[in-house]
Amino acid sequence: MSKSEKESIDMLAYEKGYISQGFKMICGVDEAGRGPLAGPVCAAAVIFPEGLIIDEVNDSKKLSEKKREKLFDKIKEEALSYSIAYASVEEIEEMNILNAAMLAMKRAVEGLDKKPDMILVDGNKEPDIDGIDCTAIVKGDALSHSIAAASILAKVSRDRLMKEMAKKYPEYGFEKHKGYGTKLHREKILQYGICEIHRPSFLTKILGEDKDE
Repeated sequence: MSKSEKESIDMLAYEKGYISQGFKMICGVDEAGRGPLAGPVCAAAVIFPEGLIIDEVNDSKKLSEKKREKLFDKIKEEALSYSIAYASVEEIEEMNILNAAMLAMKRAVEGLDKKPDMILVDGNKEPDIDGIDCTAIVKGDALSHSIAAASILAKVSRDRLMKEMAKKYPEYGFEKHKGYGTKLHREKILQYGICEIHRPSFLTKILGEDKDE
């Protein structure tokens, strides 16, 4: 998406649409960490005052780490309510990554100190949250200000956690790749084996390749 295309998108269009239908508390929800080979999945939920928009808030994947860190604090300051939650590696292994991501989203919404009446969630699947309407928006983190803000909170929170994990497991270089399947991470897994924050079900191909050698 070019800069001009980004500027032509009304990032509050979904929020305005639901407010016009009578909804009052619109909550954006997104997750970070479905793809990594290690670490939990993180989700965030954000409710902003009606009409508020923070410049430069966009899909977290399109922002630099420095920009995300700056916006992280701004989002928390401006939000009416926000919440960050996780689903553990054990839960990912038990129920699969999609269901674990939905669980983390549910926990994030339930952790808000204000109850939303409409949830906008990135993707094509809605978390099952009793008593609250929910709308899934494909590529919502590039189309909805609330979802984009949630994506930043989730991404920064998870990245910070993985940097802490790097201190506990320094041999894997988690501070560099945050658990994603980079060449460096794969090499470290083959060299040292797996640790307690790795997701075994994500590693069958890598470990299988090692056995074949």
